[in-house]
Amino acid sequence: MLGRRPTVAGPAETNHAPLTAPGATRAMEAVLERVLEARLRQARDTDAVFAADMADRLAAYVRRGGKRLRTAFVWCGWRAAGGSGDVSAVLRTGAALELLQACALIHDDVMDGSPLRRGAPAMHVDFARGHRAGRTGGSAESFGTSAAVLAGDLALAWADDLLTETALASPHGPRLFEEWRAMRTEMVAGQYRDLRAQASGSSGAEGGLTIAVLKSARYTVARPLALGAALAGADARTLGALRAAGRCAGLAFQLRDDLLGAFGDPALTGKPADEDLRARKLTPLLAVAVRLAETTGDRDAAAVLAPDADARPGHSVERMRAALERTGARAEVEARIADLAASGLRHFEATGAAPGVRREFAALVERASGVAPQQAEELV
Repeated sequence: MLGRRPTVAGPAETNHAPLTAPGATRAMEAVLERVLEARLRQARDTDAVFAADMADRLAAYVRRGGKRLRTAFVWCGWRAAGGSGDVSAVLRTGAALELLQACALIHDDVMDGSPLRRGAPAMHVDFARGHRAGRTGGSAESFGTSAAVLAGDLALAWADDLLTETALASPHGPRLFEEWRAMRTEMVAGQYRDLRAQASGSSGAEGGLTIAVLKSARYTVARPLALGAALAGADARTLGALRAAGRCAGLAFQLRDDLLGAFGDPALTGKPADEDLRARKLTPLLAVAVRLAETTGDRDAAAVLAPDADARPGHSVERMRAALERTGARAEVEARIADLAASGLRHFEATGAAPGVRREFAALVERASGVAPQQAEELV
């Protein structure tokens, strides 16, 4: 049952030093590496072909990393709720989030048909290339898609195993597990709403905001903060302030990601810059642009940004970018990011977290949103 006392952790997992958020992230990498090695040994014991083709590929994918923001937000939530001493459960929770993120990205790339991730071929593309190189029968694309779905499932299994082990070893295990369970459901709900919006050609602002909250804001910031707070036994007031802070900061992160998806440099983002635009994906950025085009009577922009515009010739990504600029959507979203980042800091301050923890949260919000939010006087 949840709540069993912890077993003895390895030396690098038990850390009573006052880590910073970057320090916690670095320590999590060491924990994640040990977890991957253990899972790879298990895979090799299960089947050599499966281990070489899939488990090794998945481990390499996870090791390529990413922003690793979620671990830092777990640490901030833990510290804001009064967490101190043994940080092993925080690090293991962060590692579980990185495995869950691998699942989410692999499946998302399959659904979107994305060719790149983290500056390398997406998982389904990599599997398809391996199929072609092996001169095996059948469709390489079909094989790649099917194998990538399984790889994502494997990442989810590894994540769930690690989180369950962590919850079993924590006195706050039931609360940790409840946050985790809710987060997984929200992820699926957000992904489905995204798929449904593309299928229906929706361009409404409300739908775009719902997708952004479910798929990114809660998953990237709000739930990681709450997971950390759960490990510290947070009270209702602290947890409420963290949820509000996470929603604001998470939306700022998603809006920045939308802008990067439309205007970013693939060499820096590690993924195509025009993917969301070509797919007419319902993002808050696109919804704002459609609203502004309709409000101002900009028929050309409305036509270029319409959900069915890709069926008509001459409606290029470059014209969509110009419409996003001309309607003022890009500027409005930039302003919204700054407001949300500042609101996130104000809500986080309400937790009563120490100034040092608040400064670290502010630095994370700046990394996630791309803007330096205004800070309260006592933080300066």
